[in-house]
Amino acid sequence: MASATATAKVDLPVGREPDEEPVRRPRFRFGGSRLGGFILALNLLSLLILFGGALVLNEWRQGLIQARQESLTVQAELLGNVLGELGISRGVPTPELDVGEAAKWLRDNFVPNGQRVRLYDINGLPVIDSYEVTENIPGQVLPPARPAGTPPSGEIAQKSLRDAEHKKAVEAEVAAEVERALAGEPQTTVRRNESGDRVVSVSIPIRHVRQVLGVLTLEAGNVDEILDDQRRALVPFALVALAVNLLASLLLHLFVARPVLRLAAAADQVRLQRARAISLPDLEERKDEIGDLARSLESMTDTLSTRMDAIERFAADVSHEIKNPLTSIRSALETLPLVKTDAQREKLTNLLQQDVRRLDRLITDISNASRLDAELSRDRPRAIELNRLLADIVGVYETTARPDDVPVRFEPPTQGLRVAGRDGPLGQVFRNLIDNARSFSPAGGEVRVVLEEVEGDLPIRIRVEDQGPGIPPENLETVFERFYTSRPKGAAFGSNSGLGLSIVRQIVEAHGGRVTADNRIGADGQVIGARFEIGLPSAASPGRRS
Repeated sequence: MASATATAKVDLPVGREPDEEPVRRPRFRFGGSRLGGFILALNLLSLLILFGGALVLNEWRQGLIQARQESLTVQAELLGNVLGELGISRGVPTPELDVGEAAKWLRDNFVPNGQRVRLYDINGLPVIDSYEVTENIPGQVLPPARPAGTPPSGEIAQKSLRDAEHKKAVEAEVAAEVERALAGEPQTTVRRNESGDRVVSVSIPIRHVRQVLGVLTLEAGNVDEILDDQRRALVPFALVALAVNLLASLLLHLFVARPVLRLAAAADQVRLQRARAISLPDLEERKDEIGDLARSLESMTDTLSTRMDAIERFAADVSHEIKNPLTSIRSALETLPLVKTDAQREKLTNLLQQDVRRLDRLITDISNASRLDAELSRDRPRAIELNRLLADIVGVYETTARPDDVPVRFEPPTQGLRVAGRDGPLGQVFRNLIDNARSFSPAGGEVRVVLEEVEGDLPIRIRVEDQGPGIPPENLETVFERFYTSRPKGAAFGSNSGLGLSIVRQIVEAHGGRVTADNRIGADGQVIGARFEIGLPSAASPGRRS
């Protein structure tokens, strides 16, 4: 039995059945991606180490500075209370600080190591500075002496000017602190001293009963040492974060960069035709995106290789099928000048016409087959009313029928049935099956087209039945192969290309359906015709594919 029109069906990759669902990758992954989550986690870990260390050390620094301020405050309050209670004051009823006695007491009893104490009177004027009576003389090493008569350089002048401005700013800041303390409120600050070092400063008002007599300022200059200690303590955290980043970079190189380079090299081998498919088993077993990419590339190249093989086989079959009518035409043309009777010439002419028709039908079907993949991928599926589509197709056969043509009868269902697909390719499926059935139906026979809805995963069924000799049982599946043209005796030669049923199966499977062939059996057990049945998912079917 032959087909009317068709194409070559591209073979599926090895191990993949026609109805097998595509591989589903897990959706729920950390960060939306295994590798993305891995990279994000490593970077976050290094940042958390840095931020955690900075926060811990910042709390430590603040705690140390605050403890230092509290210690100085207690110490200053104790000294202020002692000065206020020792009677180092004069004047009744309005007492005032005895500057000489207070300075003498501080000089004799309090010369702190690493601290600076200053005493101011009620007017904010300095009375005593511990730096003036201690043996510790602050300062810096002077640069080498310049030759006599050398004018001062611009750098020295600018440095002297900057030092003077800085000293003025420090004195103004200390004066403001003393002024606030004279108002009766203790002051605690962290500021710079004349040398530019950061110091903790506490200013306490000296009282006699409730009368403010002056201000005692106590400074500790080890704040920079605290900050240096903090910076040194931050170094291990920074080193750990650096190590984590280096480890992350190394892991990314090993698990991402190198596999991608291997995949690129394998793809280049395919491009340069040294291989037909990518095969990297160690990468395909991975459960992350690299494994997905390796499996996808292998599947893609395997599909391309299978398609290339199918195209090569199709080209070989086409060459073989075209050569047959061409050989017959050449033989008839070579014989035509040798015939002597009109009857022989007419016989050769009829043979030439049959071969030309066969060649024309073959070329037309090959052209349709070559455009089929592009048409299926270009057109977007939409809802199609099968009742109307089949009625229109059958109507064309009825209006164009000649007296000796086999009639076509359509049996629609009571309700409308819809499928999601492409009306052009589906129309070609129905026309191929009807043309094939008419070519096998005897004179006086009939082709019946039945549309119905049944239960199952493919609820929409279309049957095309003829009254011909049927299909040999061993050929119920091979009729869908390319260039299958086995026909019974008496059938018109050259009217079929052997591609029609192959096109039918390819289009139906592209719409998520299935097509089968069997024989109709009469009451006496004899074959009374052939039946082709198509199952398609309805437009509302959840599992349909386009």
